[in-house]
This record gives sequence, C-alpha cells and structure tokens, in this order.
Amino acid sequence: MRNRIAGRLDRIPPSGIRKFFDLVSSMGGVISLGVGEPDFPTPWHITEAAIHSLEQGYTMYTSNSGMIELRREIASYLKTTYDLDYDPNTELLITNGVSEGLDLAVRAILDPGDEVIMPDPAYVSYPSCVLFADGVPVRVPTSCDNQFKLAAADVEARITSRTKAILIGYPANPTGAVMEIGDLADIADVARHHNLMVISDEIYNLLVYDTEPVCFASLPGVKDRTILLAGFSKAYAMTGWRIGYAAASADLIAAMTKIHQYTALCAPIMGQVAAIEAIKAGEPEARRMTQEYDRRRRVMVKGLNDIGLTCFEPKGAFYAFPSITSTGMSSEEFAETLLTEEKVAVVPGTAFGQCGEGHVRCCYATSLSNIEEALTRMARFVKKYRRS
Repeated sequence: MRNRIAGRLDRIPPSGIRKFFDLVSSMGGVISLGVGEPDFPTPWHITEAAIHSLEQGYTMYTSNSGMIELRREIASYLKTTYDLDYDPNTELLITNGVSEGLDLAVRAILDPGDEVIMPDPAYVSYPSCVLFADGVPVRVPTSCDNQFKLAAADVEARITSRTKAILIGYPANPTGAVMEIGDLADIADVARHHNLMVISDEIYNLLVYDTEPVCFASLPGVKDRTILLAGFSKAYAMTGWRIGYAAASADLIAAMTKIHQYTALCAPIMGQVAAIEAIKAGEPEARRMTQEYDRRRRVMVKGLNDIGLTCFEPKGAFYAFPSITSTGMSSEEFAETLLTEEKVAVVPGTAFGQCGEGHVRCCYATSLSNIEEALTRMARFVKKYRRS
C-alpha cells in the first residue's frame, strides 16, 4: 500500500489557534484571550426567529445557493451600504461560514501551481486553503512599522506568470489592521494592471473603530474580478450558526456552487432564517456590541503598552497584536509560559505566519473584568521576564 495520507497534508501544520484552545479546555482558572469569538449571546430576536422556524418544520434542505429570501436581503444590504448591484439569483451563494466560502473560492479559480499573494501575518486558513487547492501561497511581509497594511508595491514585486489572485482580509485577523480606501485602491490598480482575481475576506467589516468600512468590490473597475466573502459570525455574535456568503460574478458563483453542492449541499436552513432576521433587524445590537468592543479595545491597548508590551492601535476586528520582544522570548515560548505560569491564554504570532514572530494575538472579545485581570497577570509575568 502507498502512503495512506495525502502528501500535501505534510505541508500544512495544525491550526496554532486550536492548539491553544485545546490546552485551555484542559486547564482550570484560565482567562482566554485566544479564540476569536464574541462573548455575547446571539441577540434573542435572531435566535427566536430560528426557534420559530423549527416549530414550523423548517428542517429541510434549501437550494444549493441558499434561501432566496436571504440572498435578496443580502443583495439589498450590499446595494444600500456600498452601492453594489448583485443579482440574488446568480451572483450570491450562502455558505457554511466564510471559512467554507474561502475554500470554495480558491478551489474554483486555482489550477495546480497557481500562486495566490497574501499578507503575512494573516488568518491561518489563508495559506492552508490555497495548499488544499494545490495552489502556492506567496506571503508578503507586513509589520508594525506600517500598521500591518499590505503595500501595493510589495504585492507587485511578487507577481509572476503563475500569479492568479490576491487574497486580502481587512479588518485583519490577527492584527486588527484596517486598510484605508487609498491603500485598497492601490491594490485594485495592481489587480487590474496584471489581470488578477481578488478574494476579499470582509467578515470583520462591521467591526471598525474611528473609521468607515470599505468594501473592496465597490472600488472602481474591480467588482467583476472580486470574490467578496462576508457573513454573520462576528458582528451579530453568530459564530456557531455557520452562515456566510459569497458575492461575485455569475460565472464565479456558478463554479463555487458546483463544488458546494457536492461537498456541503447547503447551509443549515435554521441558520439562514436567523441570518434573515439579523440582516433585517439586527443592526442596533450589532452597533451596541461594536461600541462595547471599542471600550475594551482602548483598555486592552493602553494596558499592554503600560506593562511594556508595545502595541499599535488596532482599527478593526477584536484583536490586539502586541510585541513581546521585551521579554526575549519567542512567540511560542511566551504563550506557553504565560499559560502555564499565569493562566492567561494568548495565541503566538507565528500561528499566522513567520512575520508574526515577536508578537502574540490577544482577543478582547471577553468581559472587561477578564481583560483587566489578564492584564494584571501579564504585568506580573512581563516584570519577571523583561530583559534589563
């Protein structure tokens, strides 16, 4: 018998986020700043809509593309918010979260050996999904010096004859970085000039502070070459409902749907009903949660800087990405030792790429009391290990 496990899996490490999640679950008294999940429950009227659907017998399959009612609501939202026109019948696909949408997008556009340019650090699924599709992830270093923004010149310098797409995710996980409209316009110019696709992960687009969200597909001349990925998990506290969507030209959505229909069939109907309620009436609660994240953000960033972990101000999502170089530890060593000695869980920056070394990700989607206690413990830890 040949090798039982496909060789491509040797190139893909286990998720660094899940590793620390598993460690936390086996320990008591841990304050977790690890997994990026809202600590708010799903607003009751959204949950109630799903319960009512179950009471009415909504337990069946939907169209592969998802409920037309939900697709129409999303089309209306994109038109109202970003002046984007998508046909709900042919240009929208409901997915099992943005994670499935990303997997579908790269498999739909990549042939073996095609290259996808992406920032480093970036969300753990970006390079892995490209590798699963037999593509080649091309990482572009970013740093705190430019607030972890992806520079168009750095992208252009890495384009080859095999480059097929640029993959971006702003507001960013793990850094909280936001790209302003001018920065994104420069990326759009590169994509147009070199005839590249763009996959834009905008799951955090409603979680921005002191700025306005920018939808990449709304920039001039890039809608037809953009696959927009978004969903309900973060802004509406609906992570477990697993409802995302993709918006793109009809040929791209058809290709993604072809894969989706054989692998997932459809997103769960009760989750789609909940999403309809969220998009129709969930904005007040989403805004309230964002305001609370903003309050926690300010406490977290000030606290990290005060204890000697230099941290730039994140403008979106719910993550801080402080430097831990003052301790002389690697990111992995810092995270493991902090968890063991002080029972505070953070994620090493290297889980998100080589350029994450020297940083850890701290999620502030937890209570203010937890954040303050975590900072107290981290201050004690940093004082103990700070290099003189």
